[in-house]
Amino acid sequence: MKIHVLGVPMDLGAGRRGVDMGPSAIRIAGVTEQLRALDHLVYDEGDILTKNPELQRIRNDKLKYLPEIVRVCTLLAAKVEKIMQAGGFPIILGGDHSVALGTIAGISSYARKSRKSAGVLWVDAHGDLNTDATTPSGNIHGMPLAASLGLGAIELTSIGGDHPKIDPKNIVLIATRELDEGERMLIKQHRITVYTMEEIDKYGMSVIISKALRKLKGVELLHVSFDLDAVDPSVAPGVGTPVKGGLNYREAHLIMETLNEQKAMTSLEIVEVNPILDNRNQSAEFAVELIQSALGKKIL
Repeated sequence: MKIHVLGVPMDLGAGRRGVDMGPSAIRIAGVTEQLRALDHLVYDEGDILTKNPELQRIRNDKLKYLPEIVRVCTLLAAKVEKIMQAGGFPIILGGDHSVALGTIAGISSYARKSRKSAGVLWVDAHGDLNTDATTPSGNIHGMPLAASLGLGAIELTSIGGDHPKIDPKNIVLIATRELDEGERMLIKQHRITVYTMEEIDKYGMSVIISKALRKLKGVELLHVSFDLDAVDPSVAPGVGTPVKGGLNYREAHLIMETLNEQKAMTSLEIVEVNPILDNRNQSAEFAVELIQSALGKKIL
């Protein structure tokens, strides 16, 4: 497989600093070397440069740092589309989860031009389904999935083209455990499939990931967006927005191992690694382990 690693060191979409160092931490943890050890061709495309928040001002409290986020995500969309056009597999290293605006826009553009269907498996403690009308914080990392559906500020929904990037029936959320009221309403209104931690507790991850992939079976391009805060802080303490009660070590790996087994995934992003809150790069090293499991590492 031709894998292209691309960093997006942006923390403008989050309310806490530090996730801009996530791509470096994951590289230090050996992501390129570990993927090459699995016999993949790996090309590190470097980082998309992002301006620091200290060099900008907030013009809209409901859409903080909007112009720079739009600029970065527009560049990211073009790069992702180019990688996929060349037959590559993009791995995006965040950065906060607002980078998904660009990743999904790039995949959508490629899908439209190649007449293929696209879907998203969203592994996250949060729904990221707020808009500027429902956000309690104004942080754009809580909006990328809604914007990808065509909901919210036009500056976000028009990244990569003024049209919805994904159909709600082609979205599945896993490990969700913290939703705002506006997100709950949107999920019900658009009939989005969500598997919460409660359902994982009841039925087990093997059942849940199988159900998720059956739901997405007809999708030709499957993007996996993995926010490391989906995992319990005892396993990954260095994340942007930690929430207790998340996936344990084996549950997280089983998601990725099942994706590899079914050869379902065509792109991947890992976001919200925050080295400032981490313990000796533990979370970045875990992120690399997950990437390895998704791309072929087996116990036997």
